[in-house]
Amino acid sequence: MSGYDDTYRHSIERPEAFWGEAALGISWDETPATVYAGGRWFPDGRLNTCHNALDRHVAAGRADQPALIYDSPVTGTTRTYTYAELLDEVARTAGMLRGLGVTAGDTVVIYMPMVPEAVVAMLACARLGAVHSVVFGGFAAGELAVRIDHARPKVVLSASCGIEPARVVAYKPLLDAALEQAGHTPDRCVILQRPQCAAELRDGRDLDWARAVAGAEPAGCVSVAATDPLYILYTSGTTGSPKGVVRDNGGHAVALHWSMSNVYGAAPGEVYWAASDVGWVVGHSYIVYAPLLAGCTTVLYEGKPVGTPDPGAFWRVVAAHGVRTLFTAPTAIRAIKKEDPSGDFAKKYDLSGLRYLFLAGERLDPDTYHWASDLLGIPVIDHWWQTETGWPIAADCVGIERLPVKPGSPTKAVPGWDVHILDSDGNDCPPGVEGAVTVKLPLPPGALPTLYRDEARFTRSYLERYPGHYLTGDGGHLDEDGYLYVMGRIDDVINVAGHRLSTGAMEEVVAAHPDVAECAVIGVADPLKGQAPMGFVVLKAGARREPEEVERELVALVRERIGPVAAFRRAVVVARLPKTRSGKILRATMRDIADGRPYTTPSTIEDPAALPEIADAMKTP
Repeated sequence: MSGYDDTYRHSIERPEAFWGEAALGISWDETPATVYAGGRWFPDGRLNTCHNALDRHVAAGRADQPALIYDSPVTGTTRTYTYAELLDEVARTAGMLRGLGVTAGDTVVIYMPMVPEAVVAMLACARLGAVHSVVFGGFAAGELAVRIDHARPKVVLSASCGIEPARVVAYKPLLDAALEQAGHTPDRCVILQRPQCAAELRDGRDLDWARAVAGAEPAGCVSVAATDPLYILYTSGTTGSPKGVVRDNGGHAVALHWSMSNVYGAAPGEVYWAASDVGWVVGHSYIVYAPLLAGCTTVLYEGKPVGTPDPGAFWRVVAAHGVRTLFTAPTAIRAIKKEDPSGDFAKKYDLSGLRYLFLAGERLDPDTYHWASDLLGIPVIDHWWQTETGWPIAADCVGIERLPVKPGSPTKAVPGWDVHILDSDGNDCPPGVEGAVTVKLPLPPGALPTLYRDEARFTRSYLERYPGHYLTGDGGHLDEDGYLYVMGRIDDVINVAGHRLSTGAMEEVVAAHPDVAECAVIGVADPLKGQAPMGFVVLKAGARREPEEVERELVALVRERIGPVAAFRRAVVVARLPKTRSGKILRATMRDIADGRPYTTPSTIEDPAALPEIADAMKTP
């Protein structure tokens, strides 16, 4: 096996040879004769992603191997599905969808909690060549309605409820409200009835999941072009409108299969656990698709790192199921550390089988890195990627060669990703100098080829600023050894516990309050979540209500319109917002104040006294 330097150089200098070889790990209906042309990977290849995730493993002798382990401390349930059992569930669910008129190219919205049927639904869509769009269950009705209108699904798959540690969240009323708000009407909604909360079904539109699947004939795999879409995943943009990231079938399968052994060091038959949610890109890539493409056993966990029932929850799952590789967000480890700083709960379990802890979703601070490393005594690996990229841009690729750790850095670029740090003129920055983190085109397989029904926005958002490069939207620098340091967003999308959320979308909600004249929402450093939104509002002249009352209403309003995932808990009424003379709110300066960084009062500021007032407001508990 080549070392990292040789592998990386080969991937950048001869990308078609590199990815042509990687494509041999996938079963093709029509093997691609062309690796890359016209901006697309494997353009003349045909395959089925579900076949690669399930059928081929059953045929190769893995029928009785566990494919999916469902562990739900919130319901007290554990269930294991073999590859043969999961294939049967998926084929019958695909048959149900086919019976409802879903064919290749149609879209299906999936609005479900962390239950096996959510995984089954995604794979069933892939089996038919249909395009799934999973919407995280924490989003409110308005956000769901926007996604339904944009994706235009033929069918919506949902459940009666999701379950939090302290409450049951009814999904059906949220879905009903979303469909009332949406302009698009799906043909059918199929609802999984969970015993914790029964949903009322609407005649003529809603079907009971169990009955619908029980009466369906299993469906086979539909061959699709490698360039056909597998899924749409909406991510927050810098305005309130979401961006539909498109993932194709061929490049996605090749890249994710390659990443499992080379980035994560995972082998077929091993237990791999990505402690995330299927509503996020980590859930798509590393709960559902990559582990199954690689013939691993994947864990689906319906619970939290703490409180279900205690800070030992993750360690229990690792020990109980023989997890070899754990992938989660730094937020989860910080939550465990906060509740169990001495690591006593970890000492209750046999963790000797755990080989690696991978962390991504937000910047891994050195303190959390050292705590986890000392506690577990195994490599703790920071790595970095995005919804748009679908798999890691930078990581210590343990399946190729372990590299020395530098806390605060996700190590070096993964093979296939030609990472550059560019200044405002598009020139490469010298080591240690911060600039925009970009990737020289072409992007490797698995990255987004476009935005759903919005090619112009794709070009404008990612390709226009630095011609020949993909703009990640993050700022950072490379050191003299080529290690990457990612320092944060250069737009107004903030990272809350690994979830990218738009402060612009939150501002739209806050501004809609009848007493609010103007507002600004910024992301401030949070010791647990990485970042948390904080709102500043100026009330309309003549508003006679108490500021505290308005602040409470704003928090509730954001929770209602965007959802609790926004973690919007602080809104502060101020006399004025700091602005330039042209009227631009000085959000960057406000963030510096909030995070305790030194700042200079911009010469363009309209009223210098506004900044001290903001600083005082931030001190208010």
